[in-house]
Amino acid sequence: MTHQYELMVILNPEIDERQVPTHLDKFLKVITDAAGTIENIDIWGRRRLAYEIQKKSEGIYAVVNFTATSAATQELDRQLKLNELIMRTKVLRAEEAIAQVAAEKKRSEAKAARKAGAGAKA
Repeated sequence: MTHQYELMVILNPEIDERQVPTHLDKFLKVITDAAGTIENIDIWGRRRLAYEIQKKSEGIYAVVNFTATSAATQELDRQLKLNELIMRTKVLRAEEAIAQVAAEKKRSEAKAARKAGAGAKA
């Protein structure tokens, strides 16, 4: 059974940004070999990190949307964690990501309503 996933990768900033797609293709071959599909690869480029990772303050971000089986996704995640060029990874099922965004929006709306109610009492 296949699911939609979103993969966020932070690569070492010392590699050339033009080489990022070729590095990603090596890993994404796991998905295509397992009859999965790659919908979108979005390379955000070099960004400043919120905190240092491996004594580096920048990283090259990339987001990949794909459809695959859970076994293929686990193998992809395993291979990404073994590579020294990859600083961080995060794989989410698309349904979970949408649910997290909706829950955060609901929380922020409730917080804004509480602030508005507290301001009206004063």
